[in-house]
Amino acid sequence: MMEANRKQIAVFFGGPSIEHEISILTALQAMDAMDVVRYKIIPVYLSQAGRWYTGKPLRDKSFYRSLPGSLSSLDEVVLFARKGEKSLRIVETLEKISIDAAFLCFHGAKGEDGCIQGLFELTGIPYTGSSLTCSAIAMHKAHCKAVLTHYGIPVLPWTVANREECRLHFPSMLKRISEEAGLGKFPLFVKPCHLGSSVGLSKVHNMTELGHALAKVFRFDPEAIIEPCIEDLMEINVSVIGGTMQRASSVEVPVASDKILTYEDKYLRNGGKSGAKSSRKEEGMANLTRVIDPEDLDADIKTYVQNTALHAFKILGCGGVVRFDFMMDMKTGQIVFNELNPLPGSLSYYLWEKSPEPLLYTEIIDILIEEAFHRNAEDNGVQNDFGLKALHS
Repeated sequence: MMEANRKQIAVFFGGPSIEHEISILTALQAMDAMDVVRYKIIPVYLSQAGRWYTGKPLRDKSFYRSLPGSLSSLDEVVLFARKGEKSLRIVETLEKISIDAAFLCFHGAKGEDGCIQGLFELTGIPYTGSSLTCSAIAMHKAHCKAVLTHYGIPVLPWTVANREECRLHFPSMLKRISEEAGLGKFPLFVKPCHLGSSVGLSKVHNMTELGHALAKVFRFDPEAIIEPCIEDLMEINVSVIGGTMQRASSVEVPVASDKILTYEDKYLRNGGKSGAKSSRKEEGMANLTRVIDPEDLDADIKTYVQNTALHAFKILGCGGVVRFDFMMDMKTGQIVFNELNPLPGSLSYYLWEKSPEPLLYTEIIDILIEEAFHRNAEDNGVQNDFGLKALHS
């Protein structure tokens, strides 16, 4: 393919999120997997201070170990915010860097929750993953549960507590939580309403621990979601991919070090291979110890999880590749939706490589980019102007 025919794909990652470094790992993996014959890769790093940079050093993991000093070796850029003008500009020289599409590798606040999606909507730049609306709903755990409950998908009871309520009405807030249906008995789980990667997650056994857990959440998120604890549970996750034919991957059962999946389980355990050095492809969420398509898990359970995830994908209007997390109560057999990751770590490629109809990481990227162009073309086909009428009446 001639150089002129390659699509200029800007890979956006980083951002002002507690999951900043996980976003970097996902981006590095994705850029390694991209087809360089089809795409010219332009890494765009959003620092935690909110500034945007590009440059070849961003492809090297060792670059990030010297932050923020290493940023001086990059070009600072801004998005040229004019609809129809798809480009970045180097701040110092105003040099134009044309882009055809934005490939999103953000995790957490401001990048996975609809904020950056809204920016690309305004500028008309095709972007991968779910839409603004779906991203915003998916990243608010309570709102996502409320929508899916309306459509008959089972979830655990829940309530939300916010930082302001905690500050002004702490005793009455604790009382309110304890009186919510399904939350009157300890232990309970407390976690941030808008974050992933198990950041801020706590299991509490009494009111004192509940108060401490809420304070922990409010360091990272203005809202906390509180749910009952299933003492004997199995987590079952599945990925769904969009494009021309939506389909579900094989399911996985993640293996926790102590029943609760922690940040360390997901990103620091090296897949359970003590002392082993991971390749870049095995970092991030790919690092988690897991059993994919477990032989001892009933086929009906696998099918139920896959079909429910596909149903939820359509209800929420998801796009790109997502991961749905479910929980099964081992005592009752009940399976409930837990949460949705609209932009999962490592883009869940590890689930697709081992599916009955496998997809390679490079193929996943192709599907996401093609879907981004298709959605953008559909959006451009919608009439949004019928002239000035009210102003002339």
